[in-house]
Amino acid sequence: EVQLVESGGGSVQAGGSLRLSCAASGFSCGGYAIGWFRQAPGKEREGVSCFSSSGDTTYYVHSVNGRFTISSDNAKNTMYLQMNSLKPEDTAVYYCVVPRGCRSGWSSTVEYWGQGTQVTVSS
Repeated sequence: EVQLVESGGGSVQAGGSLRLSCAASGFSCGGYAIGWFRQAPGKEREGVSCFSSSGDTTYYVHSVNGRFTISSDNAKNTMYLQMNSLKPEDTAVYYCVVPRGCRSGWSSTVEYWGQGTQVTVSS
């Protein structure tokens, strides 16, 4: 069974940094596209980032481009989201995901979700 477990969330002041981790089991991160979503209270889930080695594609939603970095450590079967220069608007529950790929429309192709980890950014 595929399982994704996020960690690394917490509270930070604006301008600070956090690194989210997602430990995967039941599949190999190196053989799939990986991504991150987030959801603020009362708002729809938003695709934040996607990485596909097979397609040489890395995607970031406009609001985080230049501040967030997606990566994976295949030896540890773990994916990461490095979050720098955090803003209050980044406050949300963050989810690691496994989509079918990172081409246009990837956010509607998610097959697996983690349980989420809370990120709170104060001004």
